[in-house]
Amino acid sequence: MPKTALLLGATGLVGNQLLEQLLDDARYESVVALGRRPLDRQHPKLRQEIIDFDHPDPAKIKGEDLYCALGTTLRKAGSKEAQYRIDCTYPYEIGKIARQNGVRQYLLVSSLGADAQSSNFYLRTKGDLEAKIETLGFDNFVTARPSFLLGNRSEFRLGEKIGIVLAQGFAFLIPKKYRGIQASKVAAALIEMANRDLSGVQVLESDRLQGF
Repeated sequence: MPKTALLLGATGLVGNQLLEQLLDDARYESVVALGRRPLDRQHPKLRQEIIDFDHPDPAKIKGEDLYCALGTTLRKAGSKEAQYRIDCTYPYEIGKIARQNGVRQYLLVSSLGADAQSSNFYLRTKGDLEAKIETLGFDNFVTARPSFLLGNRSEFRLGEKIGIVLAQGFAFLIPKKYRGIQASKVAAALIEMANRDLSGVQVLESDRLQGF
């Protein structure tokens, strides 16, 4: 039976890949992009819902599968508090509403090294989110933990570009888990995992994501 996919973070590198792949996937009859601003994208299956993340309207968060690629950088957010709100609080609160509305699956773009006990702020934030989503009781929760993301971003990130160049140049020396991965593969993996009739918690480390 065709489903409705909810999507957070459609403008990001993986989020945009999720949007395009979901729109092309016959298993979904509609894709609901949840965001602050309208997307510059039109498609018969696409429905856009403008939401206030601080006071989201539950009536707009209805479907079967919730995909989350929401995230930002410390520089763009302006403070650790603001970044935590975007990277953890918002995805959790939307997930809580989605679960209350009967959404069955949560498909998350996390990060390699995500750990709620990490001393690294970014990795701890991602780990916190994973732990919080687990408490919501989704029938199926899939978290993808990619290494360096490869693809064309709309924004330039110097540090990431340098890391990608180095990682690609010395790929033969780098364990598969830590090699760069195409954003399209991360998106494809989450969509595939959402359609395998799974239950419980599925953790996809970066080396496993390479296989999709």
